[in-house]
Amino acid sequence: MSLVFGNLWERRIRSASRRLRSFGRSANSATGFVLILLLLVATGTAFPFDSHYIVVAKDGSGDFTTITGAINSLPMFNYQRVVIYIKNGVYDEKIRISQDYVTLRGESRDSTIIEYNQLRTDWIAHEDTIGPAVVNIHADDIILENLTVRNTQPEVGPHAFAIYDRGTRTVFVNCNLLSKGGDTVSPWDYKTGMYYFSNCTFEGAVDCVCPRGWCFIRNSKFYELKKGSTAIWHAGGYDINQKFVIVNSTFNGVKGFCLGRHHYEAQFYLLGCTFSSDMADTPVYRVTYRDSTKDRPFNWGERDYYYDCRRIGGNYPWFADNLSSAAGSPSPSTITPEWTYDKKWNPESTRGPRITRYEVHGDYVLFFFKGPITVIGTPVLVSTDGKTLQYASGAGSDTLRFVSRSGSIAASDLKGLVLKGGGQLLGTTATVHQLNVNLNIHI
Repeated sequence: MSLVFGNLWERRIRSASRRLRSFGRSANSATGFVLILLLLVATGTAFPFDSHYIVVAKDGSGDFTTITGAINSLPMFNYQRVVIYIKNGVYDEKIRISQDYVTLRGESRDSTIIEYNQLRTDWIAHEDTIGPAVVNIHADDIILENLTVRNTQPEVGPHAFAIYDRGTRTVFVNCNLLSKGGDTVSPWDYKTGMYYFSNCTFEGAVDCVCPRGWCFIRNSKFYELKKGSTAIWHAGGYDINQKFVIVNSTFNGVKGFCLGRHHYEAQFYLLGCTFSSDMADTPVYRVTYRDSTKDRPFNWGERDYYYDCRRIGGNYPWFADNLSSAAGSPSPSTITPEWTYDKKWNPESTRGPRITRYEVHGDYVLFFFKGPITVIGTPVLVSTDGKTLQYASGAGSDTLRFVSRSGSIAASDLKGLVLKGGGQLLGTTATVHQLNVNLNIHI
């Protein structure tokens, strides 16, 4: 606890220092420091720190100079969305995210770089608490966007994770995820893992992108660095509906690279994908062993489905259209992220969490939402008839309490609610788009 509060005060002092400097005062002097403390103590909020938005900058212009420092400032149990904005620079650190609802947002995709040299075998020999990858995710509803993650170990082939993910509902948008080793991107929650990627570049060796559970990728680029190795891998043996879907993406690599394989039960869907002329004439295959006791269960059969895929230089027969043979005979338009995750999650939704019901209790009302809500500032709701309701409590849960400052509330006072006063009510679950709460309710 002391670390969290210590960092909070450190950030407030830095913020105050920057503001004082803007008035021509030196915050490094004794006088400047006393002024800062007087302002903070006197008001408590003279220079408030926005706990929902943290800035990392190597040059000291942000709240922290390292990503690790920013993450460590978060509470152990984090209930609301926190954005860690990372300014351009090369951050030579490997990180572990253990708190839910964290967004890492880079200033620019190619110039905000998180990198570290880490072989998986080295980590196994000398385990630390951070993990075997450059970015290690042990939390739910994490978002990475507009940045590069690179494992800098130099050898082509051995396991060298850029991403190791044991959470669920993880979103990657506009990212470069790079390694010369195998298993570059390893989202591995085999029971409930749901992973989404859009407009990403993957580069690596054996099984470069190898999800377990449910995974959807669109508009992305794969590059396989090792001849005879596969670009994709899947494990979906915990639930027959687990699947790996790739849409409108390109596959390239060294001459003789292969598309995919699996050791466990697996299910692949590739739609509108383009393969380079260097891809080998090798269908997705199951790995088996001479010692059959090492083979994984395989009761559901080969399930590899293609639609409108092509190879530069000529198609191979094995990726001819066969989508109609998949369970339920889905059409191409059916295959969306929400379909992929069996309607358990829709990361591309553009509709915010809605009020499912409400309860009026005299001068306050409880709103129940579909999903947890992040509250920024002190939101005020105003109804059609001018009734004003001020946020009171509930941030981070699916129930918010609003209070009237003008007496009892009637159901009719809840018509046409609009958000005023500069506060925000946002969905907390990981999605591509920031989702404002839907305040429409049936009276």
